[in-house]
Formats: sequence, structure tokens, C-alpha cells
Amino acid sequence: MTTLFARIAETARRHPDRTALEVGDDVLSYRDLLDLAERTAALLARHGTPRAVGLLAARSLPAYAGYLGALRLGAAVVPLNPAFPVARNKVMCEQTGVDVVVVDDRGAETAQAMTTPIVDLNDLPPPHRGPIPDDPDDVAYVLFTSGSTGTPKGVPIKHRNLATYLPFCAARYEIGPGARVSQTSDLTFDISVFDLFVSWTSGATVVVPQADELLVPVRFVAGRSITHWFSVPSVISIARRLRALRPDVMPGLRYSIFGGERLTHEQARAWATAAPNSTIFNVYGPTETTITVTDYRLPADPDQWPQTSNGTLPIGHVYPHVETCVLGEDDKPAPEGELCVRGEQRFDGYLDPAADAGRFVTTDGPRWYRTGDRVREENGLLVHVGRVDHQVKISGYRVELGEVEGVLRGHDGVHDAVVVAVPGDGGDLVLHACYTGAPGLDRELAETAGRRLPVYMLPFAYRHFDAFPVNANGKVDRLRLAQEVAPPPKVETPSSSGVVGRDAVSP
Repeated sequence: MTTLFARIAETARRHPDRTALEVGDDVLSYRDLLDLAERTAALLARHGTPRAVGLLAARSLPAYAGYLGALRLGAAVVPLNPAFPVARNKVMCEQTGVDVVVVDDRGAETAQAMTTPIVDLNDLPPPHRGPIPDDPDDVAYVLFTSGSTGTPKGVPIKHRNLATYLPFCAARYEIGPGARVSQTSDLTFDISVFDLFVSWTSGATVVVPQADELLVPVRFVAGRSITHWFSVPSVISIARRLRALRPDVMPGLRYSIFGGERLTHEQARAWATAAPNSTIFNVYGPTETTITVTDYRLPADPDQWPQTSNGTLPIGHVYPHVETCVLGEDDKPAPEGELCVRGEQRFDGYLDPAADAGRFVTTDGPRWYRTGDRVREENGLLVHVGRVDHQVKISGYRVELGEVEGVLRGHDGVHDAVVVAVPGDGGDLVLHACYTGAPGLDRELAETAGRRLPVYMLPFAYRHFDAFPVNANGKVDRLRLAQEVAPPPKVETPSSSGVVGRDAVSP
């Protein structure tokens, strides 16, 4: 068990001339990458010994140099984002005690409003010397998740949380010398940790698409000879909308990993058609449990893919070095309920201890982290059925939004469906169904729901979207959907707007 940088230095010793990073026009070998990290560390050390280093940079050489330079000094890395509001970046710096911020050209534009010392990498000094920090209990990085109070919650992940995870993933997904791994997510999203450090501790190459290349993922994969792709499933929906997922357009792709949100049959089939030689994995895991803790490998024959109760693909089996349990509403083991996780990948607690309230439970031995995700076992596989906070009460009845979404996804013309609960004219919650795929299915979907669901679970209205809005991490933005479909106060439901109300169809 050791630190991330010590592992990367060992990789550089074994594979000095192999390509480690391709970003923009820059191509760095492992020898180059190590030298850049040492020089960046020397520059950061001019500000003393930083406890935490902020990265106000994205998809640029300074972003990765800053990340590695901070790790070289034993500092915690705090990814910021030039696209975030200045106030949010400031809060993240304040909560983590950031001593210095590394910027690139884009980050420099917003850094003027920061009070923390700013460093750019235009004039790097000679390499930093001295022993490599090797305390596995040091914090490697801090990522922030949305908080229910509107204040982001800091999640510190220690080097030891990654000790077993990295080599396990390298072996499971065959990542090593010769592999070319996409880096699709911003550094503020933990998928990026997988891309960077599973690759750099195994000898693979990290290939970074620029923002415009993310809009055409098929062209990026084929043009840059990507062998391993990892992203949120929403990328598939974007490619489908652009009619880019033609048969066999990504023949060299060997592994396709999707996580961060549900993966539907429609999405997986479209990707499998375009990348017929790729093994597809559906993975699951909250930031608090270090990236991913379960996965499901889809059979090569789509006809063998399991049908689940909600139309999504299973999240599969728990990794062998992770412990999980499913707790019902009484916090006792149940066939369906909240997934709880413990083991070496589980973080110790939020930066603000007050945020730990209600997030942990102790039943036997070490405490479990409550993921907030509802799961159940179907045919020996874990299926994600929704969020605990997506269970709402309608007319006094408990309604799991994921169950309603599953019924709608069963329609042949629907690519994906999201159901949100918003206040109606009288203030009571009502369900609105949003869907992508063929337009004009409002009435058919209402009829389908009426045949399958009790009256209290029927959506009040249906709306077609060409594509769902997504947040900074590429996940479907449910809050924006809710804002878009919420009816204006004291406005009667229009009868000819293309939105079908529940009363329009008899269940």
C-alpha cells in the first residue's frame, strides 16, 4: 500500500518511453510526465509546503501537471472548474484549505476573482528533489457533490482507498501497455480518477478529447485509436441524436464502460452496433466509495441481455474486496432497499462532519455508508431501481419514480424516460413524464401507463424532448427538467400544447 505518485513513478521506471498522455498537441512519454510533475512540484513548493492545491484548469497540460505536482508534494488535489461560478470555486477552496491554485489559459480568466495565490506553468524550475511522500492515510484528492442544503459537500479520498481498486480495475478491464484510454469527464467528476490513475499505474496512455471532440465521440474514438472508453450513458444519446452510431464505425474499441447514471437497453444496443468488438460494462459507485463498487458485463449477444423490472441494465455484482448490504426502511436487511457499502474503498466522512448526519449506519462491526440508492436483486443481479430521495408521496401513497420510468421505457418508441414530481396548481405533488425518442407518443404512453400502473402512479402530463438537459458531469439534470415542466402559477393546463394530461386518457 503506497501513494498514487509513488505508483506512477514506478510505472515511469518500468515504461519510460511509452506514451503516457496525449492532450491537445502535447504527447508525453512516462519519462516526460514524471519530469513535468517534478518541475511543477518545485514551482508549487515556492509557496511553502501546500496542504491542498486547487486546479482551475481543464483538458490542458497545466491541469494534469498541477494534479501530479501536487501529489508529488503530498498535497491534496482539489479539482475546480473554470465553467463553475466563481462563488462555488471559492467555497471549494475555503472548505479544503487550498493554499495555491494552478491555472491554465481559461482558468486564468476567472482566477482574478480568487484570493488564493495563483500559479501558471509558463516558467518551470528544475525538478523537485527529495523523498516521495508515502503515507497511504494522506488525502489524495477532494471532490464535491451536491448538498441538499445547496452547499457542496467535500468528499476526501485517501491514497489507501485506491490501493486495491486500481490494480483490480487494470486487470478486470485489461488496461496496461498498449491500451489507449479516453478521459471524457472533467476532473471534478470521479470517472476522471479511473481514467488517469488506472492508466498511469499500469502503463497505458491517457487520451484527452477537447470539448468539441466530446460532441462527436465516434470520430474521436476512431480517429485517436481509442481502445477503452469510459463515460456517462448520456454520451450515447448525444451520438444517436447526431446519427453517428452507424454499424461498425468503432471497430478498434475493446472495452466500453458506462457509469454515473442508468444505462438502458436502447443505449447499449446502439453503442454495441457501432462498436461490435467491444465488451460493454455497466458500472456503479458513488464518489464516497471511490468511483465504482459493482459492475455487469453484458453478454456479446444482445438477445441474452437480462430484462429488468425498470428497463435498465443491471449494475451486476459487487467487487470481491467490497462489502455491501441492502437495508429496508427499518434499517434491517431486506430484498429491496438502500444499498450500503463499507470496506477499504469507503471514505471516512465528509470534510464537514455535520454532513455525516444520517449518511452512516452501524449494524455489525465498521459502519456502512448509506448510498441513497435503492436496489433489488433480480435473477442474481443487482438492479438500480432509483434514488431514496426519488421516492415521493402522491395522494398519501409512496411512489418510486424509477418504477414509472421503467414502464415508459418499455414502449418501443422511447429511448429514455425521466419522471419528476413538481407542485401542481393546488400545491400537491404531481408527476410529469419526460421522454426522448419518437415524438408524439404522449397519448400512447398515457395508455400504456394506464394499463400497467395504479391511478395514483400515473403521470399528470407527458412531454417529448429531443435530448435531456445534462449537468456539468454529463448526467441527466433532473432539477432542470422539473423546472421546465413545472406549470406556471395559476395558469390552466393548455389543451393543445402537445402535452397530454392524465384526464385526457382513461386508464
